[in-house]
Amino acid sequence: MKKSLGAKILIVPSPVWCVGTYNEDGSPNVMTASWAGVCCSEPPCVAISLRRATQTFQNLMRTKAFTLSVPSNQFAKEADYFGMVSGRKKDKFKETKLMAVPGELVKAPFVGEFSLVAECRVVHTFELGLHTQFVGEILDVKADEDILSKDGLPDMEKLAPFLYSAVDQEYYFTGSKLGGAFDIGTTRPENKPPTF
Repeated sequence: MKKSLGAKILIVPSPVWCVGTYNEDGSPNVMTASWAGVCCSEPPCVAISLRRATQTFQNLMRTKAFTLSVPSNQFAKEADYFGMVSGRKKDKFKETKLMAVPGELVKAPFVGEFSLVAECRVVHTFELGLHTQFVGEILDVKADEDILSKDGLPDMEKLAPFLYSAVDQEYYFTGSKLGGAFDIGTTRPENKPPTF
């Protein structure tokens, strides 16, 4: 029997994405956001939810553009720092010695050392309560060649992203491949429950 835990944000895990924007003075800013996810496949879109208090919120309302950089686990400290410090008070790129790279298709920077990045333009904004959700249409995805598989697409094990748990406020490594999506469910015997 399942125990009710109430209406809380306990559905885990969440992605760790770094949102790049430009401040009003043109300086690059970045913050970590985990209230995020893919929300449409055609056109390809992602959604990020931010509090009004953040500098990134103000930047997005003004520029209608952002990037999403996916940090690998080797950059967990930097990504965590991006979520702890305000872009109003610190130059996060300077503090972490990471490189702000201008987007090619949108007016927003991304983290050069992070292997996977999406350039997005805001197409919808929704007031949800404490957070405002920004839906961004993905205009391009860029990847370092060393994280690509033989078919030229991002390889999860090479990318080595990490996840956030709101339950215990901890980060977790991603594991090894379990099996093929839309595949492993077809190989189990009809009358036997799956074993994980």
